[in-house]
Amino acid sequence: MITIKAPAKINLTLEVLGKRADGFHEIKSVLQTIDLYDTLHIEKGQGFTFKCAQSGWLAEKSLVSRVLSLLPADFGGGAEVKIEKNIPMMSGLGGDSSDTAALLKGLNKLYELNISDDNLHKMAAKLGSDMTFFLKGGTALAEGRGEKLTPLPPPKKFWVVLLFPDISVEPGKTTKMYAALKPSSYSDGSRTKQLITAIKNGKPIEPGLLYNAFEDIVLDVFPDLGYYIRGCIRQGIPVHLAGAGPTLFAIFPGEIGAKDFYNICREHNAKAYVAQTV
Repeated sequence: MITIKAPAKINLTLEVLGKRADGFHEIKSVLQTIDLYDTLHIEKGQGFTFKCAQSGWLAEKSLVSRVLSLLPADFGGGAEVKIEKNIPMMSGLGGDSSDTAALLKGLNKLYELNISDDNLHKMAAKLGSDMTFFLKGGTALAEGRGEKLTPLPPPKKFWVVLLFPDISVEPGKTTKMYAALKPSSYSDGSRTKQLITAIKNGKPIEPGLLYNAFEDIVLDVFPDLGYYIRGCIRQGIPVHLAGAGPTLFAIFPGEIGAKDFYNICREHNAKAYVAQTV
């Protein structure tokens, strides 16, 4: 048996440049993994079985159940997979994609398949635009639909407080978010370029460098999110949307500031989590 961790991610920037001829959207985004993890325990077995205690998690609705279709035709193996979920489902933190990438890496190691990194990336890209990012993690620029990755140097370490709003999220929310975008939501990628310059120059990541195009329309899709955003503004804390939401996050240069904000969230009975960059 092998055990492998699957990290969550946040989008430090997420710019949508426009809609493509193939129906997808062209993006530029800086992705960053953080130390909030799901954990997968994988051992050889007959066929594939998945166990997860998280309420509402179903293997047939998760990308993990599609990994078998990516493996070589003569694979012939199986696995018993137990997933310990800590990343909230449909939160914008990439948990399902991260779990799937971890399973793909885990099977490659467990069965000594010797699939090259390049081929693993090609396989992962068939299941989702952000799958390839989770094969390596760290910090990266994502372009195209999100599948074109350029590794970046790690930014100066910072802390993150994740705020998980108590609101209902329906399947297909990312599609709804893209559909709700307005022409004014599109940008030219300059915000992402500015952040990358700061990272490469070793400058600390300031809240003003963060950007997410979905923040322009998020209240149209999640109107109840306004309660949480306004509450953070009253505390003087700028928050941003994680991916396609609805999770919000704030960044801090040190642990003390992060834990102070975490305690404020808990005092208001809001679910929160303190993480740092990985």
